[in-house]
Amino acid sequence: MGRITIAIDGHSSTGKSTVARQLAHKLGYIYVDSGAMYRAVTYFALQNGLVDHDGLNEAGLVARLDEISLNFGMTDEAGKSPIILNGENVESAIRTLEVSEWVSPVATLSEVRKKMVQQQHQLGGEGGIVMDGRDIGTVVFPQADLKIFMTASAQVRAQRRYDELLARGDQISYSEVLENVTERDRIDSTREVSPLKQADDAVLIDNSEMTLEDQFQLVLKLALQKIDQID
Repeated sequence: MGRITIAIDGHSSTGKSTVARQLAHKLGYIYVDSGAMYRAVTYFALQNGLVDHDGLNEAGLVARLDEISLNFGMTDEAGKSPIILNGENVESAIRTLEVSEWVSPVATLSEVRKKMVQQQHQLGGEGGIVMDGRDIGTVVFPQADLKIFMTASAQVRAQRRYDELLARGDQISYSEVLENVTERDRIDSTREVSPLKQADDAVLIDNSEMTLEDQFQLVLKLALQKIDQID
């Protein structure tokens, strides 16, 4: 079976990472969660005093980017690959609301995006990869064999994120999560560097009323069709 490059972009909390992991596991591909990479950089900034009441110390973070080394751990049977920041598994630590609140400002920095794209290209190799994020099909892998853009209503996405945070034991209100989701949409879509947008040749999937299984089966069908075309 051929090995293609699959780019899955879309809004936050649309299940991009979930379906990308499932697809990579099913196809025997490498999975790269680009969003986790930006979250890890944000976590680094928070841990190193580069975020305070005055906001993000952009110059301070850029000056320390060379201190950040990112890798992914071994993929398990569910297709999950924990992100490793400077030798430490930070998969759980990067999923907090605090990280969510600062990840978009961090991701707008051109120096940060340049470093992440370089690392993503290295991880990409020569096909056999599924990567999800905001600009994979438009910037990182514009020649990807299959591009998918996922979306859902802000209310549905906020509810999903809210349920996830509650299950983790976080004390948070739905209104706070909805505000975070809509603000991230605004920042991601209007930033000057690599804004969130659908590639012209991407397949649009609105999963507002889809189950995870429905979503996976649709994406798998698209991938197998593309593989058959290339073979």
